[in-house]
Amino acid sequence: MARLSPRAATLIALAAIALLAPLLFPSSFYYRIGALIFINGLSVIGLVILVGFAGQVSLGHAGFAGIGAYTCALAPVHVGLHPALAMVLGAAISAVVAWLVGRPILRLSGHFLAVATLGFGILVYMVLNNESWLTGGPDGIAVADIGLRDLLRDYDIKVTASQLWYWLGAAALLVGAFLALNLQNSPTGRALRSLHDSEVAARTIGIDVARMKLTAFVVSAVYTSVAGSMLAMMNRFVTPDIAGFMHSVELLTMTVLGGAGAVFGGFVGASILTALPQLLTVFEEYENLLLGVIMMLVMIFLREGLVPSIARRLRRGGSK
Repeated sequence: MARLSPRAATLIALAAIALLAPLLFPSSFYYRIGALIFINGLSVIGLVILVGFAGQVSLGHAGFAGIGAYTCALAPVHVGLHPALAMVLGAAISAVVAWLVGRPILRLSGHFLAVATLGFGILVYMVLNNESWLTGGPDGIAVADIGLRDLLRDYDIKVTASQLWYWLGAAALLVGAFLALNLQNSPTGRALRSLHDSEVAARTIGIDVARMKLTAFVVSAVYTSVAGSMLAMMNRFVTPDIAGFMHSVELLTMTVLGGAGAVFGGFVGASILTALPQLLTVFEEYENLLLGVIMMLVMIFLREGLVPSIARRLRRGGSK
């Protein structure tokens, strides 16, 4: 029997999880958690491309989530766009901003690059927080309904809002994973991975290092922007916190926790850090402590992230 390629296995696993997970949901609340996992997973896949493939670090990627989310909130009101079209507009704006910002800051490396991206994220957060005449300031702003439930109701298909966004999030995640996996196996993906190992060696064999870095930055920004737009449309409300530093840290931690070098690892990291706080609420004030301990243990004993480390150990066990 023919063996599945890693790309096909990843897509089948993600599809199976999305289809089978609702069988275990005791209430519609879990559909919302599932939707959050898928949306966060989409953001993390973008960071897998930037961090895992290209070896670049960003501490301000939540800024692109803020751009996407606030475009979905403002464009329907001021331009008359449907929220879905506003999501596309937000992705385009994020791509342009990433290209403009990435050209100068991606000349940096290491902690200098991390600080520069952190500055970008803080700048976006400050604009969203301070320009209350447009963004609503710290109080946030409402987001228009996409109207899909009403459309489905016309065809006698009744779903809750949580169920709708669960399936929309699953579809977006699968499309994002498919594109990322295709990129990983393309000549561009191989060029990006060469940057991760050594920029000097990549430049020696003729790879345009600056262009590859910028490509990864722009693509990852689009992923995060779309995820931010979906989160805003699902919640029907958005505040500047979506572009805050802690959101950037959460996304980066999800990426590293699951395994930055693997698309499925990014999804696993997003699943754990999205669902675990819900499970740890029974410990009340110890929730953050336990979450931190779990993350520390993983980083100490599974340094490559959960998925790559476990996969390597399974291969070693199978070879004995």
